[in-house]
Amino acid sequence: MENLALIDSFSEFKDDKSIDRVTLMSILEETFRSALKKKYGSDDNFDIIVNPDKGDLEIWRNRVVVDDGEVEDENQEIAITEARKIEPDFEVGEDVSEEVKLIDLGRRAILALRQNLIAKIHEHDNTNLYKQFKELEGEIYTAEVHHIRHRAVILLDDDGNEVILPKDKQIPSDFFRKGENVRGVIESVELKGTKPTIIMSRTAPLFLEKLFEQEIPEVFDGLITIKNVVRVPGDKAKVAVESYDDRIDPVGACVGVKGSRIHGIVRELGNENIDVINYTNNLQLYITRALSPARVTSVKIDEEGKRAEVMLKPEEVSKAIGRGGHNIRLAGMLTGYEIDVFREGVEEDVELTEFSDEIEAWIIAEFSKIGLDTAKSVLDYDANDLVKRTDLEAETIEDVLRVLRAEFED
Repeated sequence: MENLALIDSFSEFKDDKSIDRVTLMSILEETFRSALKKKYGSDDNFDIIVNPDKGDLEIWRNRVVVDDGEVEDENQEIAITEARKIEPDFEVGEDVSEEVKLIDLGRRAILALRQNLIAKIHEHDNTNLYKQFKELEGEIYTAEVHHIRHRAVILLDDDGNEVILPKDKQIPSDFFRKGENVRGVIESVELKGTKPTIIMSRTAPLFLEKLFEQEIPEVFDGLITIKNVVRVPGDKAKVAVESYDDRIDPVGACVGVKGSRIHGIVRELGNENIDVINYTNNLQLYITRALSPARVTSVKIDEEGKRAEVMLKPEEVSKAIGRGGHNIRLAGMLTGYEIDVFREGVEEDVELTEFSDEIEAWIIAEFSKIGLDTAKSVLDYDANDLVKRTDLEAETIEDVLRVLRAEFED
């Protein structure tokens, strides 16, 4: 029958979009009712009979028989003369059921019906896809590089679903080739219109945390808890771990013999340097551990201002600050405290902000980014080293050094 032929013409969607036959029939009925309402003004008096086993669908219009010339609503009523053309023994007041063929809807309506059906099937498929990936938010996912664009890499999973890895979610050293498998964490899933947008990240701290879960059995089993993770993606990371079992050394278990356990994670993250430290509720000890590999002499804490003054031997200062100021910045992020570094044996020093009349604020801010907040902390480095550590020009640094040296020459 004609209705069955239309249903069969949509078998491609059932096969390609993993939509079951019952759901397809439900969508068909909804779409047909919408078409009937548009043509006849109402679908209340129509019966749509769906047989998902046979893939069959019938449409019947029910009308009441009235005398000739008494028809007020052609959709709800039928003149007795017209009714007796269907069956000769109909009487006034009886119900007439008449099958509606697709051709009765008109060619334009049939085309619109097809378009609406396609749209509803896609909408159903997109809704299921959204729910599927929404449940995967925060989990590691693997997909294959399909297309490399300037601002993002487009990935496809095994089911052909598109996953987007934006440029700012990639590790700086990442280099991808078409067909290569890429791991990341599903960071967000959003519906834009009816289509879900799936965003992957390789820079999120959660990605590193999930890698620990995958690669280290004690973390996966819950014997070791990850308390906090902070990262400068591709450069350096700090992970605070804790075990409630005194027999387990959480740092040793995570790192492994000669770094064997953590090596795969480091390689996955483009040789990101990962410091694993023991978490503790002792804030002074926690800050001391967070500044590893530097050896801290003493820590003074201002809990109200969330600041910590750390005293170190002069030779330990550069270790505490780290290349590009990353070590001290990550230590602050890990502990939640702003950390100020002071050198042992240096009695007099001057904050860089005191030179605001001679040194512009944005230049002072550049030094602050790498943990250099005082005059002597800057003077501990030569000009070439400061050029490498900051984004400042050599001429600018020489001017700063001249101003600072003048302060102590007196």
